[in-house]
Amino acid sequence: MLTKKTAGAGRERGLRGLRLLAVPLAVLALHAGTGAAVAQSHLGGDTAAGAPASAPATAPAVRVTEGQVRETGPGGTLLYPSVTSCLTVTVRLADGGLVGAHASLFQVPGEYRSDRILGALRDRVGDRRVTAVEVRGAVGAWHPGYFTKAVESYGDGEAVPYPTRPDPEGLAAAVADGLGQPRAKVTVTDVPDGDQTVR
Repeated sequence: MLTKKTAGAGRERGLRGLRLLAVPLAVLALHAGTGAAVAQSHLGGDTAAGAPASAPATAPAVRVTEGQVRETGPGGTLLYPSVTSCLTVTVRLADGGLVGAHASLFQVPGEYRSDRILGALRDRVGDRRVTAVEVRGAVGAWHPGYFTKAVESYGDGEAVPYPTRPDPEGLAAAVADGLGQPRAKVTVTDVPDGDQTVR
């Protein structure tokens, strides 16, 4: 019994010593600019020789909140958070980049109104070649005219048009016109409430 306890205690001390050694090795590897992967390989990690320890980190998604126009480069991701009564308009560029607009029924202070957002998106795209335009969101809540005259811009006594049924064709035509793109490049999809991620 005593022998087993002594052997177990020795093994525990040995493991503790290895753990204590691991910290300085990891710090040295990071300090030398070689990264944690080198430290792991020196500590007996199971990485194959010459193979990276893990895949490179991807860039964070670019958030496009209500009334905003933003973009990401080739291979990037756009995140449109909390799309409820909104529409998102994503322009796919020939180089693989994405330019997106989060169109809101009612203007968010300091951001674009629905009748200004397509112009801002068009300016952001500039003369870059467009391969597709994707419109997604609350299709049934949107009248195509909101892209040319925002709900807020109607005065007292003026009737605000409200959609009586979903009009994806009318929305596609309005977006194509607002962006100066052929109608054939624009698709419209009704998407349930929630975040939208476009890659």
